[in-house]
Amino acid sequence: MNVVDGLTTIKERLIDQGANEKTLRYVDIFIERAKTPGASNAGSPSLIQLMTLLMRNPIANGNTVIYNDLARLEESLKNVASDYAARKAAEDAKPVPKTKKYYKDLKEKKDKD
Repeated sequence: MNVVDGLTTIKERLIDQGANEKTLRYVDIFIERAKTPGASNAGSPSLIQLMTLLMRNPIANGNTVIYNDLARLEESLKNVASDYAARKAAEDAKPVPKTKKYYKDLKEKKDKD
């Protein structure tokens, strides 16, 4: 995922969440930094990692309003990720029906014995 796209998604989710204007300006600063020519190709594996990086910044640590908005969004992202992982695990745990070929081979093997 491109960092600019990820930060834009984070900003949209913060707006939906009703975040403070300071938090939105804080994220805008990072979006502008990510648009610079040297950083424009940077990638990030997930939104959660971007959230962690935003929260570890001294500006966020020094302002409880910004930190609380980011922490609330991080929690919702982690809940969504864990729900997805649980659904994926449940789907993977479903038994897969065996093919006709499997039963034919089993019958042939049994007949040989």
